[in-house]
Amino acid sequence: MKLYESTVHELHEQLQNKQLSSVELTNAVYDRIDEVEDKICAYVTLDKENALAQAAKVDAMIAAGETVKPLAGIPGAIKDNISTKGLRTTCSSHILDNFIPVYDAHVIANLRKDETIFLGKTNMDEFAMGSTTETSYFKNTHNAWNLDCVPGGSSGGSAAAIAAGEAIWSLGSDTGGSIRQPAIDNRRHLIDNTVVCRNNLLYDIVQLFIGGKSPV
Repeated sequence: MKLYESTVHELHEQLQNKQLSSVELTNAVYDRIDEVEDKICAYVTLDKENALAQAAKVDAMIAAGETVKPLAGIPGAIKDNISTKGLRTTCSSHILDNFIPVYDAHVIANLRKDETIFLGKTNMDEFAMGSTTETSYFKNTHNAWNLDCVPGGSSGGSAAAIAAGEAIWSLGSDTGGSIRQPAIDNRRHLIDNTVVCRNNLLYDIVQLFIGGKSPV
């Protein structure tokens, strides 16, 4: 089984037991992105340099004997309407093409405390208004199970990234089905512990996609 097809739980155990490094895992996922992203188009922005720096930090913590949180060192993707300090956040709109937030959404701040790794920001329907991820200014995202089909929306990029093995976990946002529909369309699971995210660009419910074996 490929690393990008492993579960968060499996990878956490391997990291904590020093059977795998976070740098190795993060590079493996970026290799997968290089392999399939031109077909899937799940991402708007990638942040490889900072992701690998964070991975090295987690590896050093584990080497020093620290017990890390379950998502520490595990690379994931963030829907592009969730504010990430210092990392381009566009809501898949030309209006915000070069917007760099000066603050983190509450969920991002908590994930940073847990030493989580952010691979990049995922494509979506512009300002989360849509159900196919075809209203993005930048590109159309494709369904990993059938490239001629849509991945649903508005969190289609986050769901497609998981289905294609381009992330171990991902965040989406939902008010009227924007996570539930892509989860079904991409045959992925979502963790139904919801949190209303303050300091988010769009005041939404945030949920976590988790993966499995990739079809592509």
